[in-house]
Amino acid sequence: MNIRRLKSFITIVDMGSITRAADALHIAQPALSQQLVALEEHFKRQLLIRSQQGVVPTEAGKVLYGHAHAMLRQFAQAEVDVLSAGQRLSGRVSVGLAPFSAASTLSMALLSEMRVRHPGILLHLVESVGQAYSELVVNGRLEMALLHGSGGVKGLHYEPLLEETFYFVAHADFDFDDDGGALHVNQLSALPMLLPPSYNFVRRAIDEAFSLHHLSLNVVGELEAVKSIARAVDAGLGCTIMPKAIAERIQSESRDVVIRSISGPAISQTLSLCVSDRTPLSEPAAAVRELLIDLTQSL
Repeated sequence: MNIRRLKSFITIVDMGSITRAADALHIAQPALSQQLVALEEHFKRQLLIRSQQGVVPTEAGKVLYGHAHAMLRQFAQAEVDVLSAGQRLSGRVSVGLAPFSAASTLSMALLSEMRVRHPGILLHLVESVGQAYSELVVNGRLEMALLHGSGGVKGLHYEPLLEETFYFVAHADFDFDDDGGALHVNQLSALPMLLPPSYNFVRRAIDEAFSLHHLSLNVVGELEAVKSIARAVDAGLGCTIMPKAIAERIQSESRDVVIRSISGPAISQTLSLCVSDRTPLSEPAAAVRELLIDLTQSL
């Protein structure tokens, strides 16, 4: 298999256009089209659907896209391993740390400890709200991710590490029934809530808990960034419900914010380490996995 053709195919899919991919790769468009034709002839499958709007991968193309990422990463790691044989671990490892979870509090500790244990490893950390980390692991763009969930996605292995309990967060002057103890979901349903969008795992756990009691949420704002929610809560624009690590982070940034536990029922989500069950981890990636488990368990 020609490595250059795989790189070209990935670029075409990422760009959504053969013309833009040719510009990015600094090669002529006819030459790039020939590489694509050669790939399709090799696999005897159509890999891309072409239209006036650009190109999108077929189902076969999606499968090749995932394998291509994995093969190129393994090839790059092979080069590093050969050149550094007998020396310290080195190479690039990509890790997703899900926002709105304890995972998002680990980035500095992960970078710091990795510099001590394995300074030759280059960490690529992804902490984006709009990314489906499980999909990125499936298609090979991430080697592992700490995310909410415990399984059920084909091609992935989930290793549950932590059960995150959710807490109510509000400004101290906010009007809610507070005796300093746990709050029941019945007490929260009418309060103006600032929450992540409905596709977010944190939001799903909250919606499910309220649904169990046949209660609806009074959502007045959907925000995709923890920092934005923290600022809105601090300004008294509403309250929120967050995993404990995030609730404590919001509280630490404002003396006027209080957090309270939730009962009837408690709300929680499983934080898991997610890796591909098709592609084995490289030695550097295995070292990062071990450190992530250590850091998560320390929470």
